[in-house]
Amino acid sequence: MTDSEITRALQDWNDGKEDAQERLLPFVYDELKRQARYLMSRERSNHTLQPTALVHEAFMRLSKQTGIDWQNRAHFFGISSRLMRQILVDHARTHAAAKRGSSPIHYSIDDVDIPVEERAESIIAMNEALDYLEKIDEQQAKVVEMRFFGGLSNSEIAEAMGVSERTVLRELKVAKLWLFRELNK
Repeated sequence: MTDSEITRALQDWNDGKEDAQERLLPFVYDELKRQARYLMSRERSNHTLQPTALVHEAFMRLSKQTGIDWQNRAHFFGISSRLMRQILVDHARTHAAAKRGSSPIHYSIDDVDIPVEERAESIIAMNEALDYLEKIDEQQAKVVEMRFFGGLSNSEIAEAMGVSERTVLRELKVAKLWLFRELNK
């Protein structure tokens, strides 16, 4: 399926055509799985949240969305990144509630080496900081979200947002500095 065929399937889905999701899933599943594997790449093998479960949960939530004006493949993966963020934050909150106050917050946009159970508070702190950043600069927040939670490359982020890679690099650099300062208050 070409990008234009994916876009057509997304538009059909948005228009309520019943077979659109079934036509789309085989062609976006591998990329969603890649994003999920990126997020879960250094988790222990018996982790309660596996990449396949993350993909299925994200697609299930996507299938319940209504009124989305799907623009293209990149737009779909941008929204997928947001949903994976929400799923991971929910999972982290569950684990943080059980371990409240037992470990310091560790954070890095590029560091996913810490298992979810150990970085639950970090994910929650990142989520709260991103929510705040979104009020200040929505574009920077989206760039960080797509990188940190979606595992998208600079070129994929640029495509999803309709900006240049240079803009993505600049926004990511500024956002990293802002987040570092915000999370280390």
